[in-house]
Amino acid sequence: MNPEKDFAPLTPNIVRALNDKLYEKRKVAALEIEKLVREFVAQNNTVQIKHVIQTLSQEFALSQHPHSRKGGLIGLAACSIALGKDSGLYLKELIEPVLTCFNDADSRLRYYACEALYNIVKVARGAVLPHFNVLFDGLSQAALVSDIVTESNKFDLVGFIPLLRERIYSNNQYARQFIISWILVLESVPDINLLDYLPEILDGLFQILGDNGKEIRKMCEVVLGEFLKEIKKNPSSVKFAEMANILVIHCQTTDDLIQLTAMCWMREFIQLAGRVMLPYSSGILTAVLPCLAYDDRKKSIKEVANVCNQSLMKLVTPEDDEPDEPKPGQRQAEPNPDDALPKQEGTASGPGGAVTPWERAIVGFTSALPPAPVTLHLDGIVQVLNCHLSDTTIGMMTRIAVLKWLYHLYIKTPRKMFRHTDSLFPILLQTLSDESDEVILKDLEVLAEIASSPAGQTDDPGPLDGPDLRTSHSELQVPTPSRAGLLNTSGTKGLECSPSTPTMNSYFYKFMINLLKRFSSERKLLEVRGPFIIRQLCLLLNAENIFHSMADILLREEDLKFASTMVHALNTILLTSTELFQLRNQLKDLKTLESQNLFCCLYRSWCHNPVTTVSLCFLTQNYRHAYDLIQKFGDLEVTVDFLAEVDKLVQLIECPIFTYLRLQLLDVKNNPYLIKALYGLLMLLPQSSAFQLLSHRLQCVPNPELLQTEDSLKAAPKSQKADSPNIDYAELLQHFEKVQNKHLEVRHQRSGRGDHLDRRVVL
Repeated sequence: MNPEKDFAPLTPNIVRALNDKLYEKRKVAALEIEKLVREFVAQNNTVQIKHVIQTLSQEFALSQHPHSRKGGLIGLAACSIALGKDSGLYLKELIEPVLTCFNDADSRLRYYACEALYNIVKVARGAVLPHFNVLFDGLSQAALVSDIVTESNKFDLVGFIPLLRERIYSNNQYARQFIISWILVLESVPDINLLDYLPEILDGLFQILGDNGKEIRKMCEVVLGEFLKEIKKNPSSVKFAEMANILVIHCQTTDDLIQLTAMCWMREFIQLAGRVMLPYSSGILTAVLPCLAYDDRKKSIKEVANVCNQSLMKLVTPEDDEPDEPKPGQRQAEPNPDDALPKQEGTASGPGGAVTPWERAIVGFTSALPPAPVTLHLDGIVQVLNCHLSDTTIGMMTRIAVLKWLYHLYIKTPRKMFRHTDSLFPILLQTLSDESDEVILKDLEVLAEIASSPAGQTDDPGPLDGPDLRTSHSELQVPTPSRAGLLNTSGTKGLECSPSTPTMNSYFYKFMINLLKRFSSERKLLEVRGPFIIRQLCLLLNAENIFHSMADILLREEDLKFASTMVHALNTILLTSTELFQLRNQLKDLKTLESQNLFCCLYRSWCHNPVTTVSLCFLTQNYRHAYDLIQKFGDLEVTVDFLAEVDKLVQLIECPIFTYLRLQLLDVKNNPYLIKALYGLLMLLPQSSAFQLLSHRLQCVPNPELLQTEDSLKAAPKSQKADSPNIDYAELLQHFEKVQNKHLEVRHQRSGRGDHLDRRVVL
């Protein structure tokens, strides 16, 4: 083009911009032309208007220079927009050069010609009908282009993709329909592999899937379905990593069709790409976990999300617990792609280089060194799981899924997971108050794994209870594996209050302390869920360790009323739960030092509650000591609560757990203190149903010698169970008196302040 030529009324700046290779500069020139023509319209200057159209047509649209032709096309479209309803007067001059460009060899230029014609027709509307034959002929030729593309191997796909990517974010329904139809054409060509360029258009396709037009949505659904079929056929050629975050974005949309489609794609990606998807786990979980709580209205999405969740979980293996340091000659692992995950759904961007959602989502993998192994970004995963578990509005199934993930990670990657345990521990304890038994059970499984895992073993557990626990708990010296036992019981003969099983890790004791603290602060939790929680823990962990540790912690409890309540709850569980059968058998005979050690440890805490102490003696067949304890009851303050517990003990004696005790009543000579102890309980009871029950039981004792005097019993029966020589029962009795005196003192102090919690019963 001759730079010396006069293109007036087009200014030199407009001419220069129309010839520029950059779309943005040509667009600026078009806006200037539109402004110029509007001025001519206002002045009714038809001569200048015709001159501008003729210049754009002859000197630009029909130029030999491709950039000039593009400038001419956008200029003619600008003229039409400026003319508005008057464009019908110049339609022949506007349409003919545009239709000529329909036959151009450059595919991009043909696209711009289509765009220009669309803008001209959109403004002129019905005025184009006199030119229908010409338009029909031109459009027919354009339609033939698709046939030419399918038949030729010379199509420039590399050059076409940027143009497609640029236009796919158009909000115009006709443009979207045109784009989808062309993608379908390209997909049908055997020699064109559009999968290589799918990351560049996938986000745009999901945006079109949300179009208001039913037909366009259906067309887009077909296109995405074809792509997914191709992915399943040729997974080795798919760039899974570059599309992962695009799917994550659209799995979180509110449009059901988009969400279901994206979730189906995510399912296939996880199953086909395998561990390649691991670096995107936190983003995937962010999208998938909330869907697990969907109701039946979104059942399809929920089912697919569940498959995604299960498949992703299976990708985590013990090798993910290996140190993060790369091996020699191996490049550093890629940065966490989840850090680049957009916080909100992407929005469409226009042409000219604006950042599109897919550009924000894709993380490149380029290096000359050998590829790094796939890395599990545990920090991001734990953050997502913690966030979902902390959200009280989240659905039950999502909470269960989160807890299953945590358990799975502690099993597969314990070393790395224990770096996060301190941050997870508070929310796991809080979850014990959940309304769902299933959630609590999964929560206990996680806590039990934390408490028993060798990876949690430390030489010094440090402060186990945190700064917010009571002083009595924080002063507790909790043993580690290098220390021996929970409590060194002074006064026993060679016994140490330590569990017979291997000591748990430091988090076990932290768990026990905080669990008791939670029971203390939430009495309803203790009443409603306490037995369930403790029974399940006895199945998941070692029952002896649980009772040992809780007994030792309660021994130092400052809130004596809570200590008594908790001991009563533990005793009921010990005596009635099938989960504690083995522990009861261990205590029944006290044949071993370990069982004697356990008895002493429990006894010292059980002293917070007189009746439970007697029941422990009945369980361990320490009938003489039970009789001695009942004799001490005369010195205690007998309250309504106390008598109610005696009543419950009588009921327990009639249960299967004490069958052996009832059978021993047949042998009066060998069990005189058992009978005396039961008569002692009978004398404590007022005339009640429990009194009648125990009285009838004692009337069934067949041997009248139960009334024999003390002189006749000087010769101890040989078959009577002897007291264990390793247990100082006198010291234990003194300890019982000491603890009960503390309780009496506290009750009197409360009574002095007018807080009458107990009523004295005069017998």
